[in-house]
Amino acid sequence: MSKIDFKKELKHLYRPSAKKFGVVDVPPMNFLMIDGHGDPNTAQEYAEAVEALYAAAYKLKFMSKKLGKDYVVPPLEGLWWAEDMSAFTGGNKDAWDWTMMIMQPEWISPQMFQEARRQVEKAKNPPALPKMRLETYHEGLSAQIMHIGSYDDEAPTIARMHHEFLPKNGYIETGKHHEIYLSDPRKVSPEKLKTVLRQPIKKA
Repeated sequence: MSKIDFKKELKHLYRPSAKKFGVVDVPPMNFLMIDGHGDPNTAQEYAEAVEALYAAAYKLKFMSKKLGKDYVVPPLEGLWWAEDMSAFTGGNKDAWDWTMMIMQPEWISPQMFQEARRQVEKAKNPPALPKMRLETYHEGLSAQIMHIGSYDDEAPTIARMHHEFLPKNGYIETGKHHEIYLSDPRKVSPEKLKTVLRQPIKKA
């Protein structure tokens, strides 16, 4: 059985250039999602969300494999914002809101999701499991770039996207800041971490 790797199948979405900003049209995609608030480095809520997402994502992968469709579990992604956006751009992480999520293949049905959630509850029952949903997210037109380095060093690149690339090309931002974590921070040193930085946009 061949194993699908969506990072390769959807290379234009998961492997952008690290040297220059690009614009992509992101189609509707299905995600496991959990909403939360607070500093991702210290908030228990964040750790619990990630734990529940991975538990369900791997359960669904194994359920899918039994149906004859195997795939690599896609990377963790996050939508980030704050009620006062200066808290976000200024790095006041305690004030951040977020939606953590893992993309799901189109054949993962609501029924499969409910069954996976039931099995995860029976086996592990992670605290954030009741908050999880399977939802279609349509990002549409977006600017993006690959950031290589520490998460804490993203700010200058994000600032260049918002204050240079978008106005110079006649775009304004429309949705939430989006990050796709291609590296495992437990195994990769901070200076080598690969993160897709994405911003939904529209013509000004």
